[in-house]
Amino acid sequence: MSNFNQIIQSNTPTLVDFYATWCGPCKTMHPILDKLKERYGEKIRILKIDVDKNKAIAAQYRVQGVPTFILFKSGEKIWRESGAFPLSVLEGKIKPHF
Repeated sequence: MSNFNQIIQSNTPTLVDFYATWCGPCKTMHPILDKLKERYGEKIRILKIDVDKNKAIAAQYRVQGVPTFILFKSGEKIWRESGAFPLSVLEGKIKPHF
C-alpha cells in the first residue's frame, strides 16, 4: 500500500484496522467499524489493512495478532490495542483523541 504513510499523516484521525480474512473476531469488527464511520463521518478515517497482503506494513508496526487497531493523527500513533470490542467500548477508547 504505497500511500499508507501519506494517509496517516492527515490531521483527520485515522483508525487503521489490521485484520485477516480468516480471522473470526476481525469479521465481527467489520459492521462495528461501519457503524463507527456512520456515526462520525468525516471526523475519522478508517483504513483496513489485510496483514496477509501487506506483510511489510504489519511487520513495521509489529502486528502480531489480529485484529489490531492503531489510531494515527498527523502521522503520530496516539492509541493502539488488539482485540474485538463492542461499538461503545471502541468509541470510548478513541473518542478522546478526536
